[in-house]
Amino acid sequence: MSGKAVAIVGMQWGDEGKGKLVDYCAEKADVVVRYQGGNNAGHTVVAKGKKFKFHLLPSGAPQEKEIVIGNGCVVNPKVLLEEMAMLRAEGIEPKLRISSTAHVIMPYHLLLDGMEESHKGKFKAGTTRQGIGPTYSDKAARFGIRIWDLLDKDILAEKVEKILPLKQYMLSSLGCEETLDFNAIIDVYSDYGQQLRSYITDTATFINNCLDEGKNVLFEGAQGTLLGIDEGMYPFGTSSNASALGVPAGTGVAPTRITSIIGIVKAYTSRVGEGPLPTELLDEVGNQIREQGHEYGTTTGRPRRIGWLDTVAIRYAKMVNQPNGVVVTLLDALADINPLKICTAYEQDGELVDAWPIQAEILAKVTPVYVELPGWGSRTEDEWLEIARQQDMDALPQEMRDYLAKMEELIGIPVYAVSIGPDREATINIKDVF
Repeated sequence: MSGKAVAIVGMQWGDEGKGKLVDYCAEKADVVVRYQGGNNAGHTVVAKGKKFKFHLLPSGAPQEKEIVIGNGCVVNPKVLLEEMAMLRAEGIEPKLRISSTAHVIMPYHLLLDGMEESHKGKFKAGTTRQGIGPTYSDKAARFGIRIWDLLDKDILAEKVEKILPLKQYMLSSLGCEETLDFNAIIDVYSDYGQQLRSYITDTATFINNCLDEGKNVLFEGAQGTLLGIDEGMYPFGTSSNASALGVPAGTGVAPTRITSIIGIVKAYTSRVGEGPLPTELLDEVGNQIREQGHEYGTTTGRPRRIGWLDTVAIRYAKMVNQPNGVVVTLLDALADINPLKICTAYEQDGELVDAWPIQAEILAKVTPVYVELPGWGSRTEDEWLEIARQQDMDALPQEMRDYLAKMEELIGIPVYAVSIGPDREATINIKDVF
């Protein structure tokens, strides 16, 4: 009997709380797989009384689950080794497998990311400048270095020798004066390969074998659907498919093997990066939500842009992902705000629009239409935790339950769980994922 394959996807602009949910669901999973993105993502997990900040490792790592970095990811070996060392310092040996065909972020990718972003002007995406986009570009152009290449110094040298003059020319043309050192690159990255050798494998075969053996597999994405390269707000997004559509391509697991998809929805809107954000709050309410929700990037530390919940955008993400249910996070961050607003539609040229326009130029011209709801009072983190431990939705403030009911009505997806605090236990479960 085949095991269950559950995909966790962000339904907004990323930072929805996927790390916490994956950690929560990983208790019943045997394997946790990261299927796209690189260390531009940041997932914060509170486990075993400690806070872990991951950029590459799947969020199930603190529970000592089998963890996989799939072929759809791009990997900075230095960052990966640092995260593995962080786990070991806490007495956890990562049970990691890395796809031999995942692409490697090279030093020239880091340099190009910054130079290209500066050159784009008003079309810049607001990247984390971690080399993600240039690495995916090389993958598509078939200039990429893959994890497997790091294991053979001669193969690595042959490939880097071919591409390095081109990258040096590109950097120089963008005004970068740094000279790339061929020998240093080969020595450093060959050493990375030797340190990672025992973890590198054919992960597509491994994951499919696990499912064949009846094991439960949890797929973890980075960023959110609205940032995806194909279905997201181009060019103001990321360089990979951050929706459930990225799972098959990024893991080698067929779409028909995915048994359920769980969307993550933050109780309001936040994002990092450029581009239009119709419900954005540029006032004290936005600042209050930012501080109460600790809305600062895990990777960059940048303050996130804050807005009211946008159900037009979420309905678009519903169309793309077709989730079985959603988990609503960070309800506690909306405490002491009254009234609360939810965007139900857009107005454009005097007409109501209830479909999310994928073109940034159109989205920049819409005006959100809101419904107002009463807010709820604040609680301490411990008080929210005590409420969650009752595992009873009726224990929530009535205003919060009304807010959730309106969300459910507007997005047309059942709520599977709600999160009212950073701790794993601060989650009220309504329907099991596995």
